[in-house]
Amino acid sequence: MNLPQNTSSISSENQDRSPKKLSSPVPPSPPISSDEDIAISKRTQPIPPPSHPRQYRAIGLIKGKYQPTEESQITQGNLTTSDGVEIDAVLLGRTISLVKKHLDLAKEHLWVVYPRTKADSDHLHVQIVGVWEPETLDKDRDGSLVSSEEVEAGYFSIRGEVIFFAEEDEVIIVKIKQFPRKEGDKPKFFKLKLKGVLDTKPLKRFWDFNVHLEGETLVIKEGTDLGFAQKKPKFKKKFSKKPISKKPSPRKPNINPAATSRPKPQIKKPSN
Repeated sequence: MNLPQNTSSISSENQDRSPKKLSSPVPPSPPISSDEDIAISKRTQPIPPPSHPRQYRAIGLIKGKYQPTEESQITQGNLTTSDGVEIDAVLLGRTISLVKKHLDLAKEHLWVVYPRTKADSDHLHVQIVGVWEPETLDKDRDGSLVSSEEVEAGYFSIRGEVIFFAEEDEVIIVKIKQFPRKEGDKPKFFKLKLKGVLDTKPLKRFWDFNVHLEGETLVIKEGTDLGFAQKKPKFKKKFSKKPISKKPSPRKPNINPAATSRPKPQIKKPSN
Protein backbone atom coordinates (compact mmCIF):
# COMPACT_ATOMS: atom_id res chain seq x y z
CA MET A 1 0.00 0.00 0.00
CA ASN A 2 1.21 3.50 -0.79
CA LEU A 3 1.33 6.23 1.80
CA PRO A 4 -1.00 9.24 1.43
CA GLN A 5 0.46 12.68 0.91
CA ASN A 6 -0.94 14.38 4.00
CA THR A 7 1.56 14.00 6.83
CA SER A 8 -0.92 14.65 9.61
CA SER A 9 -3.62 12.15 8.61
CA ILE A 10 -2.92 8.92 6.80
CA SER A 11 -5.15 5.90 6.30
CA SER A 12 -6.96 3.80 3.70
CA GLU A 13 -9.44 1.77 5.73
CA ASN A 14 -11.71 3.68 8.00
CA GLN A 15 -14.28 3.56 10.81
CA ASP A 16 -17.95 2.93 11.64
CA ARG A 17 -19.97 2.56 14.82
CA SER A 18 -23.41 1.00 15.32
CA PRO A 19 -25.21 -1.48 17.60
CA LYS A 20 -25.57 -5.20 16.95
CA LYS A 21 -28.27 -5.39 14.31
CA LEU A 22 -28.71 -7.24 11.09
CA SER A 23 -28.96 -4.71 8.34
CA SER A 24 -31.06 -4.77 5.21
CA PRO A 25 -29.52 -6.12 1.98
CA VAL A 26 -26.30 -4.31 1.10
CA PRO A 27 -24.36 -4.09 -2.18
CA PRO A 28 -21.35 -6.39 -2.73
CA SER A 29 -18.30 -5.73 -0.54
CA PRO A 30 -15.46 -3.74 -2.11
CA PRO A 31 -11.93 -4.64 -1.01
CA ILE A 32 -9.47 -2.31 0.69
CA SER A 33 -8.38 0.26 -1.88
CA SER A 34 -4.71 0.79 -2.60
CA ASP A 35 -5.33 4.36 -3.76
CA GLU A 36 -4.79 6.22 -0.50
CA ASP A 37 -4.27 9.70 -1.88
CA ILE A 38 -7.94 10.38 -2.57
CA ALA A 39 -9.46 13.23 -0.55
CA ILE A 40 -6.81 12.98 2.16
CA SER A 41 -6.53 16.72 2.51
CA LYS A 42 -10.24 16.95 3.34
CA ARG A 43 -10.06 14.61 6.31
CA THR A 44 -10.71 16.08 9.71
CA GLN A 45 -10.00 12.89 11.67
CA PRO A 46 -7.46 10.07 11.32
CA ILE A 47 -10.02 7.34 10.64
CA PRO A 48 -12.96 8.68 8.61
CA PRO A 49 -16.21 6.76 8.10
CA PRO A 50 -16.09 3.95 5.52
CA SER A 51 -16.54 4.90 1.89
CA HIS A 52 -18.87 1.94 1.32
CA PRO A 53 -21.35 0.12 3.62
CA ARG A 54 -19.23 -3.01 3.26
CA GLN A 55 -15.76 -1.63 2.87
CA TYR A 56 -13.12 -4.08 4.05
CA ARG A 57 -10.50 -2.55 6.30
CA ALA A 58 -8.21 -2.97 9.29
CA ILE A 59 -6.79 0.27 10.68
CA GLY A 60 -6.09 1.73 14.08
CA LEU A 61 -4.31 4.25 16.29
CA ILE A 62 -1.48 3.53 18.70
CA LYS A 63 0.15 6.10 20.94
CA GLY A 64 3.77 5.33 21.71
CA LYS A 65 7.42 5.57 20.74
CA TYR A 66 8.91 4.06 17.60
CA GLN A 67 12.43 2.70 17.96
CA PRO A 68 14.26 1.37 14.87
CA THR A 69 15.98 -1.97 15.29
CA GLU A 70 19.14 -0.54 13.70
CA GLU A 71 20.14 3.04 13.00
CA SER A 72 21.02 2.12 9.43
CA GLN A 73 17.65 0.37 8.95
CA ILE A 74 14.98 2.85 10.09
CA THR A 75 12.08 1.03 8.38
CA GLN A 76 12.04 -1.88 10.85
CA GLY A 77 11.70 -1.57 14.60
CA ASN A 78 9.40 -1.73 17.62
CA LEU A 79 6.47 0.43 18.63
CA THR A 80 6.35 0.76 22.43
CA THR A 81 2.89 1.75 23.60
CA SER A 82 2.09 4.05 26.52
CA ASP A 83 1.49 0.88 28.56
CA GLY A 84 5.02 -0.31 27.89
CA VAL A 85 4.07 -3.10 25.46
CA GLU A 86 6.48 -3.63 22.53
CA ILE A 87 4.88 -4.40 19.17
CA ASP A 88 6.84 -5.39 16.09
CA ALA A 89 6.47 -2.62 13.48
CA VAL A 90 7.59 -1.42 10.06
CA LEU A 91 7.41 2.01 8.41
CA LEU A 92 5.71 2.31 5.05
CA GLY A 93 5.97 4.84 2.23
CA ARG A 94 6.25 8.54 2.99
CA THR A 95 6.22 7.90 6.72
CA ILE A 96 9.93 7.10 6.40
CA SER A 97 10.84 10.64 5.31
CA LEU A 98 8.39 12.05 7.87
CA VAL A 99 10.19 10.21 10.66
CA LYS A 100 13.61 11.25 9.39
CA LYS A 101 12.85 14.95 8.93
CA HIS A 102 10.05 15.99 11.28
CA LEU A 103 9.58 13.65 14.26
CA ASP A 104 11.45 13.39 17.52
CA LEU A 105 11.51 9.63 18.19
CA ALA A 106 12.30 10.23 21.85
CA LYS A 107 8.71 11.47 22.25
CA GLU A 108 5.39 9.64 21.96
CA HIS A 109 3.30 10.14 18.84
CA LEU A 110 -0.12 8.98 17.69
CA TRP A 111 0.64 6.48 14.93
CA VAL A 112 -1.84 5.39 12.25
CA VAL A 113 -1.27 1.67 11.69
CA TYR A 114 -2.48 -1.36 9.78
CA PRO A 115 -2.65 -4.39 12.12
CA ARG A 116 -1.59 -7.85 11.02
CA THR A 117 -1.43 -11.21 12.78
CA LYS A 118 1.83 -13.06 12.18
CA ALA A 119 1.13 -16.49 10.76
CA ASP A 120 4.23 -18.08 12.29
CA SER A 121 3.95 -16.72 15.85
CA ASP A 122 0.30 -15.58 16.12
CA HIS A 123 1.54 -12.23 17.50
CA LEU A 124 0.42 -8.76 16.53
CA HIS A 125 2.45 -6.85 13.96
CA VAL A 126 1.72 -3.34 12.69
CA GLN A 127 2.54 -1.40 9.56
CA ILE A 128 2.95 2.30 10.34
CA VAL A 129 1.39 4.37 7.58
CA GLY A 130 1.21 7.79 9.19
CA VAL A 131 1.08 10.07 12.20
CA TRP A 132 -1.91 12.07 13.39
CA GLU A 133 -0.47 15.22 14.91
CA PRO A 134 -2.02 18.20 13.11
CA GLU A 135 -1.17 20.58 15.96
CA THR A 136 2.54 20.24 15.13
CA LEU A 137 2.69 18.89 11.58
CA ASP A 138 -0.04 21.00 9.96
CA LYS A 139 0.55 24.59 10.99
CA ASP A 140 -1.94 25.92 8.45
CA ARG A 141 -4.79 23.78 9.78
CA ASP A 142 -8.12 25.30 10.71
CA GLY A 143 -10.26 24.44 13.70
CA SER A 144 -12.00 21.56 11.89
CA LEU A 145 -9.08 19.16 12.36
CA VAL A 146 -9.28 16.97 15.46
CA SER A 147 -6.12 17.21 17.57
CA SER A 148 -4.23 14.10 18.66
CA GLU A 149 -5.40 14.66 22.25
CA GLU A 150 -9.05 14.43 21.17
CA VAL A 151 -8.59 11.07 19.42
CA GLU A 152 -9.03 7.72 21.17
CA ALA A 153 -5.64 6.02 21.21
CA GLY A 154 -5.84 2.25 20.92
CA TYR A 155 -9.00 2.35 18.78
CA PHE A 156 -9.18 0.04 15.74
CA SER A 157 -11.77 -0.33 13.01
CA ILE A 158 -11.93 -3.89 11.67
CA ARG A 159 -14.37 -4.79 8.89
CA GLY A 160 -14.47 -8.13 7.13
CA GLU A 161 -15.76 -11.69 7.01
CA VAL A 162 -15.67 -13.89 10.12
CA ILE A 163 -14.25 -17.26 9.08
CA PHE A 164 -13.48 -18.79 12.50
CA PHE A 165 -14.98 -18.52 15.96
CA ALA A 166 -14.04 -20.45 19.12
CA GLU A 167 -16.50 -19.45 21.83
CA GLU A 168 -14.63 -21.03 24.76
CA ASP A 169 -11.30 -19.41 23.83
CA GLU A 170 -12.97 -16.17 22.67
CA VAL A 171 -10.97 -16.31 19.43
CA ILE A 172 -12.31 -14.76 16.23
CA ILE A 173 -10.55 -14.78 12.87
CA VAL A 174 -11.57 -12.13 10.34
CA LYS A 175 -10.69 -12.38 6.66
CA ILE A 176 -10.02 -9.02 5.02
CA LYS A 177 -9.84 -8.49 1.28
CA GLN A 178 -7.20 -6.23 -0.27
CA PHE A 179 -7.61 -4.42 -3.57
CA PRO A 180 -5.10 -5.57 -6.24
CA ARG A 181 -2.29 -3.11 -6.91
CA LYS A 182 -2.18 -3.87 -10.62
CA GLU A 183 -5.10 -4.05 -12.97
CA GLY A 184 -5.91 -7.62 -13.80
CA ASP A 185 -4.47 -9.06 -10.57
CA LYS A 186 -6.70 -11.02 -8.24
CA PRO A 187 -7.62 -9.51 -4.84
CA LYS A 188 -5.52 -10.76 -1.94
CA PHE A 189 -6.64 -11.64 1.57
CA PHE A 190 -5.15 -11.59 5.02
CA LYS A 191 -6.45 -12.91 8.34
CA LEU A 192 -6.61 -10.98 11.60
CA LYS A 193 -7.04 -12.50 15.05
CA LEU A 194 -9.42 -10.78 17.49
CA LYS A 195 -10.68 -11.59 20.99
CA GLY A 196 -14.35 -11.53 21.86
CA VAL A 197 -17.69 -13.34 21.88
CA LEU A 198 -20.30 -13.18 19.12
CA ASP A 199 -23.86 -14.32 18.71
CA THR A 200 -24.58 -17.75 17.37
CA LYS A 201 -23.75 -18.54 13.75
CA PRO A 202 -21.39 -15.60 13.04
CA LEU A 203 -19.44 -17.42 10.31
CA LYS A 204 -19.42 -16.36 6.65
CA ARG A 205 -21.00 -13.03 7.61
CA PHE A 206 -19.65 -9.53 7.15
CA TRP A 207 -18.95 -7.77 10.46
CA ASP A 208 -18.10 -4.23 11.44
CA PHE A 209 -16.06 -4.28 14.66
CA ASN A 210 -15.04 -1.50 17.01
CA VAL A 211 -11.90 -2.85 18.64
CA HIS A 212 -9.53 -1.66 21.35
CA LEU A 213 -5.89 -2.61 21.81
CA GLU A 214 -5.28 -4.15 25.23
CA GLY A 215 -1.63 -5.02 25.64
CA GLU A 216 -0.90 -6.90 22.43
CA THR A 217 -4.47 -8.16 21.96
CA LEU A 218 -7.20 -6.67 19.78
CA VAL A 219 -10.37 -6.92 21.90
CA ILE A 220 -13.83 -6.45 20.38
CA LYS A 221 -15.91 -3.80 22.11
CA GLU A 222 -18.82 -3.67 19.68
CA GLY A 223 -19.83 -5.56 16.56
CA THR A 224 -22.43 -5.13 13.86
CA ASP A 225 -23.55 -8.06 11.72
CA LEU A 226 -24.13 -6.78 8.18
CA GLY A 227 -25.35 -10.06 6.74
CA PHE A 228 -23.76 -12.72 4.59
CA ALA A 229 -20.36 -11.78 3.17
CA GLN A 230 -21.17 -13.40 -0.14
CA LYS A 231 -24.48 -13.44 -1.91
CA LYS A 232 -26.17 -16.79 -1.72
CA PRO A 233 -26.58 -18.29 -5.17
CA LYS A 234 -30.15 -18.82 -6.20
CA PHE A 235 -30.71 -22.46 -6.97
CA LYS A 236 -33.41 -23.35 -9.46
CA LYS A 237 -35.28 -26.55 -8.94
CA LYS A 238 -34.09 -29.02 -11.46
CA PHE A 239 -36.59 -31.53 -12.71
CA SER A 240 -35.02 -34.66 -14.04
CA LYS A 241 -36.14 -35.23 -17.56
CA LYS A 242 -36.19 -38.94 -18.18
CA PRO A 243 -36.13 -39.91 -21.83
CA ILE A 244 -39.53 -41.09 -22.88
CA SER A 245 -39.16 -44.51 -24.39
CA LYS A 246 -41.88 -45.57 -26.78
CA LYS A 247 -43.40 -48.83 -25.83
CA PRO A 248 -43.15 -51.29 -28.66
CA SER A 249 -46.52 -51.92 -30.22
CA PRO A 250 -47.77 -55.43 -29.59
CA ARG A 251 -46.78 -57.62 -32.44
CA LYS A 252 -49.56 -59.36 -34.25
CA PRO A 253 -49.14 -63.06 -34.06
CA ASN A 254 -48.12 -64.62 -37.31
CA ILE A 255 -51.10 -66.87 -37.87
CA ASN A 256 -51.15 -69.42 -40.66
CA PRO A 257 -54.69 -69.42 -41.91
CA ALA A 258 -54.29 -73.03 -42.98
CA ALA A 259 -53.33 -74.03 -39.48
CA THR A 260 -56.22 -72.28 -37.82
CA SER A 261 -59.03 -73.00 -40.29
CA ARG A 262 -61.52 -75.55 -39.12
CA PRO A 263 -61.43 -78.78 -41.02
CA LYS A 264 -64.44 -79.29 -43.19
CA PRO A 265 -66.65 -82.02 -41.84
CA GLN A 266 -66.76 -85.10 -43.97
CA ILE A 267 -70.29 -85.75 -45.12
CA LYS A 268 -71.07 -89.32 -45.79
CA LYS A 269 -73.41 -89.90 -48.66
CA PRO A 270 -76.17 -92.43 -47.91
CA SER A 271 -75.71 -95.72 -49.62
CA ASN A 272 -78.35 -96.84 -52.07
